[in-house]
Amino acid sequence: MSFEVVDGIMTVNLDMIATVALASLLLLLGNFIKKKIKVLEKFCIPGPVVGGLLVAITVLVLKSSNILDISMDTTLQSPFMIAFFTTVGLGASFALVKKGGKLLIIYWLLCGVLSISQNIIGILGAKLTGINPLIGIMCGAVSMEGGHGAAASFGETVESLGVNGALTIGMAAATFGVVCGGLIGGPIARYLIDKNNLTPTEDTSLQDNDSNSVGGSISIEEVAGIKISESFNSNTMIIQVAVISSCMTIGSVVSTWFTSMTDIVLPGYVGAMFIAVIFRNINDKLKLVNLDLYSIDIISNICLGIFLTMALMTMKLWELADLAGPMLIILAAQVIFIALFAVFVVFKLLGKDFDAAIMVAGLLGHGLGATPNALANINAVTSKYGNSIKAMLIVPLVGAFLIDLIALPTIVTFINFFS
Repeated sequence: MSFEVVDGIMTVNLDMIATVALASLLLLLGNFIKKKIKVLEKFCIPGPVVGGLLVAITVLVLKSSNILDISMDTTLQSPFMIAFFTTVGLGASFALVKKGGKLLIIYWLLCGVLSISQNIIGILGAKLTGINPLIGIMCGAVSMEGGHGAAASFGETVESLGVNGALTIGMAAATFGVVCGGLIGGPIARYLIDKNNLTPTEDTSLQDNDSNSVGGSISIEEVAGIKISESFNSNTMIIQVAVISSCMTIGSVVSTWFTSMTDIVLPGYVGAMFIAVIFRNINDKLKLVNLDLYSIDIISNICLGIFLTMALMTMKLWELADLAGPMLIILAAQVIFIALFAVFVVFKLLGKDFDAAIMVAGLLGHGLGATPNALANINAVTSKYGNSIKAMLIVPLVGAFLIDLIALPTIVTFINFFS
């Protein structure tokens, strides 16, 4: 950490350790503020967004007033980001797909169609408003289905291609999406239920009579294996760290090789995620190592929280000035499209029953924001009308990681085509 005067303005330079320390403190602060302010909790605004935006706004005010400039070393942001996507890959067990059956496949494919559509809308909106198509992609599936995590990740990639402000645009769009997903998810699901006089079904196809959970239903934690194990200790954590770091290393090599052979930019975190998917499913068959998903979930949350906070607190908000208008036009189109898509396509293809309506609420949550948004929407509707076992299994599985198996390659393809 050092201080210097540049062009008459005092500049504070934070090294990489100081930057991580600040990000960690802001993550804790953001989680604390979120619990205290009900509107943030209601719309499932992530703690990193709250804490990171506080610093980003503060830096903007100080810089604009020529009082102080703050420079942060984000060297460690990329490793945290790659580690997070690796944990996402390690959670993608093909055995989970079998639990959801045909309905999960349909829902998954619909989310894939949504991903492609969001990118097309973003590009068309960019063309109509006269901005770079890559900015349109940042307002597409990157920030809508991808949320803040993908916006932070792909923002760096797009900026490396010479598009200034891509990260800031993506983060702002993701925040907009989270709020809108929370606003429209519940009301649209309630509209479908009331209009069609739908009631909960007694379908037990996703129930396990041997389960110890309430009602014999399979919880998402039980299906994914994310629960505290008796063997949870430092050695268990070291094994998970070894697996994650190994997948990160191999993924980086694969991504570099793929890019050099095809001239198609494949970010390191995408390669790492797919290597992790391959390893997880091979390990499920051969039992090479003991994957403790509870430990992996802890590592995932830590990495996501820190890297996301770092990405947000280093946003250059002043770069939004010239792009705010076009961005809002594209995002408004995204919200209108997903609402129509959910009501007239998703609801019908999922069976037009009560479970379909609840899954629509979930789709609107993670299709515009994040999986916590989807669960909040589902809980809001089911608390009034009754439970949906199918929705509580399928929506988190697809929204948390399965969608990335379709969305990330799609986004990479669009970015390479328009770069």
